[in-house]
Amino acid sequence: MATASDRSRTAAQMKDEKKDGNEKENIWASVLSEVQLKGTNKLSPNQQVVVIGDRESGKTTLVAKLQGNVDPKKGSGLEYAYIDVRDEYRDDHTHLAVWLLDGDASHAHLLRYALTEETYSSTLVMLTVSMTTPWAMLDQLQEWASLLQDHIDKLPFSAEAIREYQHKYVRRWQEYVEPGDELETAQLRRTSRHVDGEEEGMDHLLPLPEGVLTRNLGLDIVVVVTKTDYMATLEKDLDYKEEHFDFIQEHLRKFCLQYGAALFYTSVKEDKNCDLLYKYLVHRIYGLVFPTPALVVEKDAVFIPAGWDNDKKIAILYENLQSMKPDDDYSDVINRPTARKPAPREAELHAEDEQNFLSRLLQQLQQQQPAPVGVTGAVNGSTASPTPAGTGVNSPSAGTPIRSGIQVQKPVDRRSSSSAIPNQMDPTKTGITGTSEGVLANFFNSLLKKSSSTASPTGMLQAGDRVSVPNSGAPTSGSEGSPVPGSPDKLNLVSRPGEVAAELDRLAQSASSRLNPIPSVPVSTNVDNSSSDC
Repeated sequence: MATASDRSRTAAQMKDEKKDGNEKENIWASVLSEVQLKGTNKLSPNQQVVVIGDRESGKTTLVAKLQGNVDPKKGSGLEYAYIDVRDEYRDDHTHLAVWLLDGDASHAHLLRYALTEETYSSTLVMLTVSMTTPWAMLDQLQEWASLLQDHIDKLPFSAEAIREYQHKYVRRWQEYVEPGDELETAQLRRTSRHVDGEEEGMDHLLPLPEGVLTRNLGLDIVVVVTKTDYMATLEKDLDYKEEHFDFIQEHLRKFCLQYGAALFYTSVKEDKNCDLLYKYLVHRIYGLVFPTPALVVEKDAVFIPAGWDNDKKIAILYENLQSMKPDDDYSDVINRPTARKPAPREAELHAEDEQNFLSRLLQQLQQQQPAPVGVTGAVNGSTASPTPAGTGVNSPSAGTPIRSGIQVQKPVDRRSSSSAIPNQMDPTKTGITGTSEGVLANFFNSLLKKSSSTASPTGMLQAGDRVSVPNSGAPTSGSEGSPVPGSPDKLNLVSRPGEVAAELDRLAQSASSRLNPIPSVPVSTNVDNSSSDC
């Protein structure tokens, strides 16, 4: 017969065995639940994003950046694209559908193909505005939000379904937890439920702040301000200051509070917040981890997550507003710039080619002053042309050496030459006019360098005649520098300069008396380069 102690021992053993069995069942149940949870929490292929906004607001470029596409192509109407989403923790991937609506408000009816009653709960709406037109941003957001509200009102939703979507989004806003405070917030919520003895519900959550979700659409909304790199241009051209950008941010954040939306400042050009926007989208749609808190320090890279903002945080911006008030009308402060008349551009001057300029200048000079008919002998040995009476080489009407064709040589020392002869004789005057010692010296020097001379049978210089005079000594017959045979006035040139000048005067008077019927005496200006040393 079993004693009382034996019965108590048997009952304790049975209790222990039952406890061990329950623990084994709990272990298997947890394993099975974990496997089931891992299988059911795969990335859903039915999620989508609807992107709306005005034209030139950067919708196509932004979606292409999220796709990793470097060559975006813009379409029209309602476009479809997708973003490849990967979950490395679960080793899963899927495609996130993206609908892009044309910026023309007349295409708003196409939303019926993207946002339907079946896809409403799995849709995130992205409103885009551009920083290139800050004066129009608030009006654009309100216009597209109204169009979105009109489309939702046309959907065949019951009032109960609408309230359910709104209630769900309010709860999501209230459950926002600052990254890093998850553990503390979870303990606080468990303590609140235990004290109140209530099940999980809405009662333990804080009420919505004033002005939050006053226009609750039951949709997850993200407001994206694109092209924030244009802020530098606004500062330079329109004299925008820090307070202007704070004023813009204030009104954008108040708009986001009304619809419970997140706010992003992005720049595809400078690659600011683009990757952060992608991570936030997959966090809101698929529940992936997102550890980034709000960013409000950099004016062109602002990030305000949904559920973080309130009026007190927005009031911090009021400290920088000096020339404006927070309650001022948006269009009065951020007004559209007046159209400026384009400044007349100065005619662009192109430098003319130097050779063309000189040729044109030469033609003009030739038209203004006709070419003189005088001694235009060339250096290469061309004969002189007749000149009218009273015109000499050095006469002002003879023109410049460029137009007359005469090349003036460098003057030589008079002591190095023994004599000089006039380069031209005027038959109407008894003497030589317009002569110059430098010209005579050069001309006579060229004659001294000639290797041979020819005699004129008539005793007067003819075209092509050459005269050679020795440096010193009396000229001898049959040698270089001998007088011209047959001439009544022989060239008795001496080495002394005074006698040379007298001889030249005599020759000029004699030639002038003989050349009265002749208009001019052509004189050869040929220069023999192979002359002998004097």
